[in-house]
Amino acid sequence: MNDFGVQSERDVRNVDVVVIGAGQAGLSAAHHLRRSGLAPDQDFVVLDHAPRPGGAWQFRWPSLTYGKVHGMHALPGMELTGADDSRPSSEVIGEYFAAYEERFDLRVHRPVEVGAVREGEGGRLLVETSEGVYSTRALINATGTWDRPFWPRYQGQETFRGRQLHTADYPGPEEFAGRRVIVVGGGASGTQHLMEIAEVAAETTWVTRREPVFREGPFGEMEGRAAVAMVEERVRRGLPPLSVVSVTGLPLTEAIRSARERGILDRKPMFDRITPTGVAWADGRSVDADVILWATGFRAAIDHLAPLRLREPGGGIRVEGTRAVRDERVHLVGYGPSASTIGANRAGRAAVAEIRRLLEREPVAVR
Repeated sequence: MNDFGVQSERDVRNVDVVVIGAGQAGLSAAHHLRRSGLAPDQDFVVLDHAPRPGGAWQFRWPSLTYGKVHGMHALPGMELTGADDSRPSSEVIGEYFAAYEERFDLRVHRPVEVGAVREGEGGRLLVETSEGVYSTRALINATGTWDRPFWPRYQGQETFRGRQLHTADYPGPEEFAGRRVIVVGGGASGTQHLMEIAEVAAETTWVTRREPVFREGPFGEMEGRAAVAMVEERVRRGLPPLSVVSVTGLPLTEAIRSARERGILDRKPMFDRITPTGVAWADGRSVDADVILWATGFRAAIDHLAPLRLREPGGGIRVEGTRAVRDERVHLVGYGPSASTIGANRAGRAAVAEIRRLLEREPVAVR
């Protein structure tokens, strides 16, 4: 019996490939599996824990309109056209993903929770889920990061009498009207939250661990390749992937220029402790606050792979291309260097090419 109370022997279903996750990376992989001649719900299955199509986009805050989204790359084989920039990105991209799934008949199973992936018999993997157990020859993991928000821990955090929340729970700026708000984090989400909240809050304070790096000028193919290479090097060494902004820097848009001129993006170094009424620094400075918003990023959602022992001493999974170095049956797409919309598309195609070669070997009999 697995973690979901499913009798594994009775409910095991054999497929060639299991795809976990139906965001950009998972749908790209499913598309390329279908193009390669594999049939959904017969040769491969796509499992998604979300209640509806849209990947992590469906959980984004309403004020993140489609016009504010940077670098949304179309899924392979179907462009996103005619989108209204003023509509929430959660709606626009959710509808696009839904239409994509229908057009290519990908038959995504949802909501399905994956508890663990374990070694099975005959060289196969067992994927334990809330709808039963799948026995598979290969696995494409496309679970992204949204389900693992990172909350730093600071002395006194539990004593704060105000509200603490993470980007994953950000509702939009309206709830912060008239409040004193501390935004922690120097990434794209942190700056977007801060600029929105500053319009309605009584007071805002921006705190980051490192001095933010603003990028001027175009971010072309050469710069993109250099950024990907930096992330790829870490993943190849078995270290956890870097955040996107730590590699690319923050694009110096007109909105950010304006916010800097108005003093909204006046960054303070990381505080040393949290008090019941705010935060404090070792030099005696302090700021009172009603809310602390942690825009501190996310970690890869890969805990279900723990039974396979893929992690390296550095804490990450060492990957060559998309393939886990410790297990050629496992591919990670949307992880590390492929954690962008265009990178996820390419990774999906590359993973499927390798998996097809794996499947073309002599099939392993299931005992």
